[in-house]
Amino acid sequence: MTGQVHGDLALTVAVEAGLRGIGLAGLPAGVQRLMDAYRSGEVPAAPVLASGRDAAAYAAYRMPATVAATAAAFAQMRRALPGWLPASALDFGAGTGGASWAVASGASGGGPALTLLEQSAEAIRLGKAILAASQSPALHAASWRSWRLDAGPVPDGADLAVAAYVLGELTEQQQDRLTGLAMRSAPAVLLVEPGTPAGHRRILAARARLLAAGYEIAAPCPHELDCPLAASGDWCHFAARVHRSGLHRRAKSAELSYEDEKFSYVAARRPAAGPADLPGGRVVRRPQQRKNLVLLDLCTAQGRSVQLAVGKSKGEQYRRARKTDWGDRWE
Repeated sequence: MTGQVHGDLALTVAVEAGLRGIGLAGLPAGVQRLMDAYRSGEVPAAPVLASGRDAAAYAAYRMPATVAATAAAFAQMRRALPGWLPASALDFGAGTGGASWAVASGASGGGPALTLLEQSAEAIRLGKAILAASQSPALHAASWRSWRLDAGPVPDGADLAVAAYVLGELTEQQQDRLTGLAMRSAPAVLLVEPGTPAGHRRILAARARLLAAGYEIAAPCPHELDCPLAASGDWCHFAARVHRSGLHRRAKSAELSYEDEKFSYVAARRPAAGPADLPGGRVVRRPQQRKNLVLLDLCTAQGRSVQLAVGKSKGEQYRRARKTDWGDRWE
C-alpha cells in the first residue's frame, strides 16, 4: 500500500470518527447545497458552513480534496526550498482543518505547531473532533481560534501562512486583505484555489501582490515573469488524485473509487539565506504518452509555454519523461 493510500485511509478514519453520532442520511443533500454554492461563482453573503449539517457535508465531500491539493502544493514548495521546514503554521479559513492536515502530514518529525483560524463554530467543533482522531501529535495539539477577516489582527511569528480554497469566498478587496495578512504573519505563504480560470486569476493576483512585496516565488512557477498561459488565454492548474472512501462516495452519490482534484496555487517566501531551487521547467498539463514518444507541456524558466517532444532515442531522458507526472519539475 502506498504512502498516499495510507494517508487517505487515516483521513477517512478520522473524518468518520468526527462524524460519529451525526445523522448521515442528509449528507447528499448537504453536499449538493455546497456544490451549488461553490459553482455559482458568487461571493456568499453568509458563512458557507453555517450549520452542523453544512460542516458535516463539507468534511465528507471537500476535506479529502482540500488535503490532497494542499499536500501536493506543499510538497512542491518544500522541494523548492531545500532545508526549509516550518516549525509553525497559521491556517486561514481553516474549515474542518484540511490544509493543516496536509501540512502536518507533509512535514517530517513531529510536525509544526498549528493555529487554525475559522469563523464557523460548527466547523471548529467538527474539525477539533476530526483532528483529535488523527495519529499526528501536531494535529492533536493544534490550536483553534474563532476568527473573521474583518475582526482585527491575527497572530504573527508563524513560519508558514496557508489559505486553501478561501479566496474564492471573498470579494476582490477581501482577497487582497487576506493576502496582506498572510504576508504580515509569516515569511512563507502558500495559497491554493480551485483549478479553474477564475481560481487561477485569483492566484495570479495574489502572486503579483507577493512579488510586489519582495517575496520570491518557490512554486509552481519556475520564474517570476508574467504567466505565459494567462497571456495566451489559458490557465495554469494541476491535479491531485483523491481516493474516495465509502463515505465520500455516499456523500457525493458517486460510483468511482477516485477523483482528480484540479487546483491552482502559489508558494512564496521572503528572501532568505539562499535563493529558491527553481527548476528549468514545470509540467503544466498531463503528459501525453504515445508509442516511443512523450509530449510534455512546460512552463520554462524563461517565462515561456512550450511543448517538448521526448522520443525513445533520447534514452535516459525518455525514461525520465515516461515517469514524469503533471505538476512535476522538469530539469
